[in-house]
Amino acid sequence: MKFALVVQSPPTAPYSESALRFAHSLLQQGHQLYRVFFSGDGTLNGSALHSEPESAIQQRWQQLHQVHGVDLVVCISAALKRGIVDASNARRLGLNGENLLPGFELSGLGQLADAGVSADRVISFG
Repeated sequence: MKFALVVQSPPTAPYSESALRFAHSLLQQGHQLYRVFFSGDGTLNGSALHSEPESAIQQRWQQLHQVHGVDLVVCISAALKRGIVDASNARRLGLNGENLLPGFELSGLGQLADAGVSADRVISFG
């Protein structure tokens, strides 16, 4: 079965940890994880400036991407409101740097709609 996840909680919230554990469980059971879409405060999971050293959850999301090739999509609208930018948006907005972690990508709600159409189940956390 093909799943997509929506994470709406920051890295400090238990819902983000639950989403990550659920993602690993899906993959261990042989299911496919099509995409993880981060929205609202969930976008902070992709920020290099929001550190959660106790659980290293952001690095564990990156590992999920590296090992399993899972799309980690951060809602661009919610991210920009929280000061999260990638290199191209930093240039476009005249900012001096970027803070989106490697492995995460900024994109719009079209990616969420695509996940809803492409996956058999969409599970939301937070």
